[in-house]
Parts: sequence; C-alpha cells; structure tokens
Amino acid sequence: MAQEFANITEITHACEAFVISLEEERYYDAHEDLEPLWFSRRFEENDEVKLWKGFINAAVSFELVKRGRHEASLKAWKNYHKYRELLGKFETDHYEMYVRMVKIIEKQDSRLRGNDERES
Repeated sequence: MAQEFANITEITHACEAFVISLEEERYYDAHEDLEPLWFSRRFEENDEVKLWKGFINAAVSFELVKRGRHEASLKAWKNYHKYRELLGKFETDHYEMYVRMVKIIEKQDSRLRGNDERES
C-alpha cells in the first residue's frame, strides 16, 4: 500500500509541475516534468501510461511551434490526440487532474495555432 501511495503522490506532483510549466509557456520543462514518470513505464500496455505519453507529445508540439517547426509540431499534436482519446476509458484517481490538463493543453493549442490549423 505504501508503494501505491508513493506512486499516487509522484503522479500528482508530476502533473502539477506539468500544468505550471504549461501555464508559464515553458513547454520543454513541461515535457521534462512528465518524462521521468512515463519513461520508466513506457513499455507497459497501460492506458494511463499512454495518456502521459500523449501529454508529453502536446508539450513537445508546443515547443516545436515556439521553434518555428510547424510541420513537426503537427505530427506531435496528432500523437497527443491519439492518446488523449484514452481519457475516461480507464479508472484512475487522477481523472480530474487529467481533465484539467487536457483543458489547459487545448487552450494553449488554440492560442498558439488557432483553431483553423488544428489537426485531430
């Protein structure tokens, strides 16, 4: 049980750091906030882990926009959408946090690219 609690705490802290980084437009840092969480579990067939990968792809997409690499950004954005569809398809204590993250991500997307260039 202690391991499970530590995992919940680790996920919460990583997600909170990700949100702060996104809100401060530090997209590379947002990627780095979730990377340690995802990296150690990246080979698992687990929808929550895949969702983290999607969030990381969103941050990468935004960083690429900042660097003027729009085509590469859209490729990362498509990966975000692929994994974003997993939200709500598995049980998690972090559902509300993930919904909040999606809202922030999609607000950033609209601000950075506008709805006309959005790929889904």
